[in-house]
Amino acid sequence: MVPLTSLVTVRESYGPDQIERYQGFVAARVIGGSVPGVSSSEALRIVEEIAAENLPPGYELDWTAQALQEKRSASSAIPAFSMALLMVFLILAALYEKWSLPVGVILTVPFALLGALVAIFVRGGSNDIYFQIGLVTLIGLAAKNAILIVAFAVKARDAGKSAAEAAVEAARIRFRPLVMTSMAFVLGVVPLVLAAGAGAGARRSMGTGVFGGMLFDTFVATLFIPLFFKVLTGDRKEPRA
Repeated sequence: MVPLTSLVTVRESYGPDQIERYQGFVAARVIGGSVPGVSSSEALRIVEEIAAENLPPGYELDWTAQALQEKRSASSAIPAFSMALLMVFLILAALYEKWSLPVGVILTVPFALLGALVAIFVRGGSNDIYFQIGLVTLIGLAAKNAILIVAFAVKARDAGKSAAEAAVEAARIRFRPLVMTSMAFVLGVVPLVLAAGAGAGARRSMGTGVFGGMLFDTFVATLFIPLFFKVLTGDRKEPRA
């Protein structure tokens, strides 16, 4: 038996209870949240700026947990919107067997997105993942409103009417059903807009965007659908898809 004191010198000192490691590197975990009035995405940007200015050489900043998911979702929002628009366009092109009519339907989507942005700005919300999910939902809802008018306009035009006459007649016939279905949906999301309690932030963010987007699409975009139909179709024959 060899005494330990013959090999090492023992002295008392202070140190961490455990050493944090992240991806094989010694790391320090920092947990925090944004102050009222500052969105989570803005808080992440501020932390990145402070870290870039103050961290010494050899130190880096990386995100984990919810912050990492939010950073990933922010970069995937545009591909998700693009894919949703592409799917709507291709489905409508196959349905109408024309290329111009789906374009007229897609042109109503920006009105819904603008209404959602205005609503979330008025309520002081942020462009978080829940709001972005609502925007993807609005793409389908806005297209649905346009389809209700375009479908009747196509039938009227096939019956021999001009594009302008068919568009006006379709808008006149389908306006009331369109408003009824849209308002039923809008009133259905009011509980989300006024949500309270645990998880209320996510529900308010999604509900506010969808609420404002559908109102704007119903009472503003509907006025432009006949115009889009007239401009894109005119009185010429459409190429088959």
